[in-house]
Amino acid sequence: MRVSTFFSAALAVLAKEINDAWRDKRTLRMVVLLSVIQAPLVLLLVSTLVSEREQRLERRELYVQGIEHSPGLANFLARQSYALRTPPPDALAQLASGSFDEAVLVIEADFDAKLQAQQSPTLEIITNSSSRRSSTAREQARSLVQAYVQERLSLGLALRGVGLASLQPLVLQERDVASAGSRSAQLTGAMIPLYVLIAVLIGAMGPAMDSTAGERERGCLEPLMMNPVSPWALALGKWAAVSLVAIATATLTLFSFIPAQWLLHSEALQALFQFGWREALLCWCVCLPFAAAVAALMMASSVRGKTLKEAQAGNSLVQLSMMLLPLVSLLHDAAEPAWYYAVPSLAQQTLMLRVLKGQALEPQHWLLPAGICLLFTLAALAYLSRALRAKAIA
Repeated sequence: MRVSTFFSAALAVLAKEINDAWRDKRTLRMVVLLSVIQAPLVLLLVSTLVSEREQRLERRELYVQGIEHSPGLANFLARQSYALRTPPPDALAQLASGSFDEAVLVIEADFDAKLQAQQSPTLEIITNSSSRRSSTAREQARSLVQAYVQERLSLGLALRGVGLASLQPLVLQERDVASAGSRSAQLTGAMIPLYVLIAVLIGAMGPAMDSTAGERERGCLEPLMMNPVSPWALALGKWAAVSLVAIATATLTLFSFIPAQWLLHSEALQALFQFGWREALLCWCVCLPFAAAVAALMMASSVRGKTLKEAQAGNSLVQLSMMLLPLVSLLHDAAEPAWYYAVPSLAQQTLMLRVLKGQALEPQHWLLPAGICLLFTLAALAYLSRALRAKAIA
């Protein structure tokens, strides 16, 4: 078969697969909708959680039981501009049930007497660690108590003529050498690479199953094979269509993070979340070979199934493997090992993290993952064309 004839046949199959995918508007709308709203929903959730924490800290309220037993502590809290609230009588039961999500500072009756006698009185903070807001209030109460203890200790030493410098014989300074991109990647790196990789998997899975096991189940794959089309041209055309859908899904997900930043209410998050057109374009380039490899692997897995259910079972294994591989990066907190770039999915996550951190990308960083994805793509397409040629789906 001549090259021009081969590519003409592959383009004809590609047009046919795109037309079939376009007819299934319900699935297409669902994929597009998930891709577009995924980023806004995630950022809105993160923004809501952070804003809730900031508002809790700005309210400067503290629930105290027995504050009348310590006028000194009451004076200290008032000077810190904290409003003291009385907890409900059944605060312990409400905390346990989750209906009361604050922290309660309990002061014992002989608190001041023990302080004057230079004994060690007890302050108790009652919280529910399963409640996020209660944990935030606990940290707030703990920092206030520590500040009060430090103040009393400083005043006591000053009254005895002891210099305050003796409390702190050295000065501890911290220097953060992380770049602005690295600090930004602490937030963006936790979500953008993961959601983009998931978008590729979701975008490829449906068309890969429909163009192989789905057509076989409907009985329209065998008539297609009766046409004078090379199995390689048939496999190439179907693979190109599935790859285009996977790339389109990843593109919508990736670039939707740019306008989604408008939903960030917290100024701290707005300063931390640095993701622009340059980062989106570079991450998109990283995803291209991965989308091609995933499309080919899922088609090779689906071609063995006689029904969509059988194909879904096989593709679930591929999808799960690609989603779990990035978790390997949790084992290394420093520089990533070189072998990361040889593992699909893990390599793409590592590359996107480098982009988000603003780190330089050497040629080997791009070429090795792209080459590995190309090998997976060619191997999967070879298996797919051989299955079609041998009528393994019959």
